[in-house]
Amino acid sequence: MSERSIPVSTLGVPRIGRRRELKLALESHWSGKSSAETLLQTARELRAENWKEQRDRGVAIIPSNDFSLYDQVLDTSVMVGAVPADYGWQGGPVPLDVYFAMARGSQGFRDAGCEHPGHPGHSGGHKAQEMTKWFDTNYHYMVPEFTDDQVFALSSTKPLDEFLEAKALGIHTRPVLLGPITFLKLGKSSDAGYDPLALLPRLLPVYEELLRKLKEAGADWVQIDEPALITDLIPNEQDAYRLAYQKLAAAAPDRRIMLATYFGGLGGNLETALSLPVAGLHLDLVRAPEQLDAVLAAARPDLVLSLGVINGRNIWRADLASLADRLGPVVKARGAAMVQLAPSCSLLHVPIDLELETTLDADLRSWLAFALQKMDELHVLSDVLSGNGADVAGALKAAADAVAARHASPKVSDPLVQGRMARINDEMKTRGATFVERQKLQATRLGLPAFPTTTIGSFPQTPEVRKARAAHARGELSFVDYDTFLKKETEATIRWQEDVGLDVLVHGEFERNDMVQYFGEQLSGFAFTQHAWVQSYGSRYVRPPVIYGDVSRPTPMTVSWWQYAQSLTDRPVKGMLTGPVTILNWSFVRDDIPRSETCRQIALAIRDEVRDLEAAGARIIQIDEAALREGLPLRHADWKHYLDWAVESFRISASGVSDETQIHTHMCYSEFNDIIDAIAAMDADVISIETSRSRMELLDAFKTFKYPNEIGPGVYDIHSPRVPEIGEMTALLSLARQRLAGEQIWVNPDCGLKTRKWDEVRPALVNMVAAARTMRTENASA
Repeated sequence: MSERSIPVSTLGVPRIGRRRELKLALESHWSGKSSAETLLQTARELRAENWKEQRDRGVAIIPSNDFSLYDQVLDTSVMVGAVPADYGWQGGPVPLDVYFAMARGSQGFRDAGCEHPGHPGHSGGHKAQEMTKWFDTNYHYMVPEFTDDQVFALSSTKPLDEFLEAKALGIHTRPVLLGPITFLKLGKSSDAGYDPLALLPRLLPVYEELLRKLKEAGADWVQIDEPALITDLIPNEQDAYRLAYQKLAAAAPDRRIMLATYFGGLGGNLETALSLPVAGLHLDLVRAPEQLDAVLAAARPDLVLSLGVINGRNIWRADLASLADRLGPVVKARGAAMVQLAPSCSLLHVPIDLELETTLDADLRSWLAFALQKMDELHVLSDVLSGNGADVAGALKAAADAVAARHASPKVSDPLVQGRMARINDEMKTRGATFVERQKLQATRLGLPAFPTTTIGSFPQTPEVRKARAAHARGELSFVDYDTFLKKETEATIRWQEDVGLDVLVHGEFERNDMVQYFGEQLSGFAFTQHAWVQSYGSRYVRPPVIYGDVSRPTPMTVSWWQYAQSLTDRPVKGMLTGPVTILNWSFVRDDIPRSETCRQIALAIRDEVRDLEAAGARIIQIDEAALREGLPLRHADWKHYLDWAVESFRISASGVSDETQIHTHMCYSEFNDIIDAIAAMDADVISIETSRSRMELLDAFKTFKYPNEIGPGVYDIHSPRVPEIGEMTALLSLARQRLAGEQIWVNPDCGLKTRKWDEVRPALVNMVAAARTMRTENASA
């Protein structure tokens, strides 16, 4: 890079590896097949590959400490010693086993430093920490847990270690830290009246100590991520930023902190952000392009601006010529030395390399850019803005041609879909009767006991299931043989559910690869990748569908499998669908029309499937909306608009059935208190939610609101290998009973069982059914 080139940074990159090397290493270690050192060696290799790849693609400001074995928020908890007492940690470096126990829970975990047989880690193991969505993304973080007497200490030097690791490879990096205020605001406490910012004076010395160590090691800049700055802050929180960054800037190398904000605009926090004594400020100019003018008008002349102009959360190719025209005056006004070019946020949220996608439609492929291609886009943009446009004229023209071709492509627009959208009316959004009226009809039709038991949908996708699916995809297993295999798995699962005593059954979803991908593959307007994996949490990666055009449903998608499963039993089998909002939020979505329009298109397609299931005889149909809250805007002022069209989309999908048909929905890892009105407005007959990790705390919203419909509070955490005891689940149901009427409560896990093993699922569901029967007895005698 020449001296006058505008530097490119990435803020953070995917850590999973092109071939999901991290997933394989983690799961091998967790299963006992490989050592901790083997896992850590794989991690070192992935970090080195990431650093070298960025260097070779012209990235001048390369991040370190953006890598994690599980989650960057969990890493921060460990770094500052926020390890709950239940995990048996007594200070000093936090062992890897404790780290993973916090992330995943543990069955019979035994801490080497604890000799007390009654310690929680000995019999039932440790519960995992609560997990929820990282702002409005589909990435999950582990919720920090604090107490009023919380003590912080530098318990991990991971940021320093990885800076030195890169330095040893000859690569100078900018360490990345999660900011202390965002970290505290993301946490929780069981203490009444908990104020996270009250802990800030105790936390800041740990950050100051780490910053001094980084400075001594040769770091000249540190990136501190404070996405909380784009949320609604009250005055004392804005004051906390001023207090914190006075101290942090003094400890940082020459006050060179790049304060990174992303996922939105600074809005009312702009004055606060610009008042902080930091040397740089990163702006998300994809989500909030309008903030640039205000920042330029008020920023100090010596403040380096990191311009997040390439979308770090979506995969569409950028219009580089337009960006260059827009940014040219900014560079001229501030000077190349005071500007950096970057994605809007960390590239964690996009796949790694488009070059791996050799089977995509050629036109679609030409419209896309993954993480590595986004680095190239930034490099081209840097050259143009630095006066070296002739060197990249070909790349600039290719980008312009791709944008124009996508806009004009007939693959994008379907007049039939647009005509149907124009005919949506209020009748299509409303059930025929009130819930009370429907509840009576459904109770008569279904004849279920009190505290009815069910599961959320999927059962374990065993190695045999995955092997058969892969063999079929390669053409090594015929359609007939694959169909026979799937029917055998389905029948076995139906029989087992009958034997264990579940009241409402599911077919197990063995034919489905993913709860969104399975549907997207059967809908028009969707495309799918082979290797475009994105981390959801830990070793759980997904390949989000690409919605490139108008959406419709050519043929039924699930009816035949539901009919087969229902033919095997007299008990009701749920029809299982993914809802329109979740399909939208878990996909890479078009950026050429409003998200609300795409969501309504999907809703019409799901509505067709719901009606076909009912016509085939389905008495219960579940439309999962796991991601409803995930799409909630981060500013309260924007909530109503989103919730209006999201709820409307669900109602379009669910309202085409008779009153006797029971509609379920499922939501996971969401706080409901602040959107309870919208959840009620969805008017699902039954909603199942995650409550086990929070010990039914999420139900407080339903108690104060007096939610009228039925609720299935998840009574065990399926993201942990732990098998909860009967008493544990009974206790959770008793807590639920304190908040809800007995006739409202269903009994179920907190999510699908796809990722678990049968030897975990079987005893857990046996215990769950026993807990439900205990509650029936207690309820009858009350």
